Amino acid sequence: MPRGKQKIISVLLGIVLCLWPSFVAAQSSSSNYRVDESFFGTGGELDASSTNYRAKQTAGETAVGNATSPNYQIFAGFNTTDKPYLEFVVTSSNIDLGYLDTNNVKTATGTFYVRAWLSSGYSVRTESDPPTNPSGGHQLTPFGTPTASLPGTEQFGINLVKNTNFCGTGCDLGADPQQSPNGTFAFGHASTGYDTPNLFMYNKGDVIAQSDSSSSVTIYTVSYIFNISNQTPSGEYVLPHVIVATATY
Repeated sequence: MPRGKQKIISVLLGIVLCLWPSFVAAQSSSSNYRVDESFFGTGGELDASSTNYRAKQTAGETAVGNATSPNYQIFAGFNTTDKPYLEFVVTSSNIDLGYLDTNNVKTATGTFYVRAWLSSGYSVRTESDPPTNPSGGHQLTPFGTPTASLPGTEQFGINLVKNTNFCGTGCDLGADPQQSPNGTFAFGHASTGYDTPNLFMYNKGDVIAQSDSSSSVTIYTVSYIFNISNQTPSGEYVLPHVIVATATY
């Protein structure tokens, strides 16, 4: 098919999980002692057990949760873990976009969540090439800076926020990061360049999401947009999207 008359391509979108944690443990210590966990209150037991049961017990717990300053970080509560922990889960997988045309933008969304304890935060990077035609090697042109969708122009980009009235009144795309159980415990957010509604970008290796402190679960929605031009070579384009979460200490 001549390039000048190309109207449609097929795109298959897949999200592949990669995990790259880095763990360092910390305790209160000196040359003469070390305290892995301690508490102030009327009682508590981290490992109460017998032949018939096993439990964690607390009594008189005066505070729970995470508190930080530029110089320290503390997790209050008898049942907090003493082990660094990074959890990264992709909650949606392959998406077949079908055919694209020059008159309309094609969109898709994917979701993942991140949780990191006993850390100074985490970052999530995108490590994939833009959608590529395996047979011809052509890649859809990514946005180098935050840019609006323009059907008829070859474009590829993502963001991680809610895009309101994206394709007309009442036509929304994606969602803002969701904190679970709430913003008191979870602090993840979309990174600069990927945090502006209705503007999209994509650079391989960019940090697209992050937290600046230990965090409970933050659920992220990645919004993808795909546009082609009359000069876009025909064929199937594939995006095996590799995203990498790294905890910082």
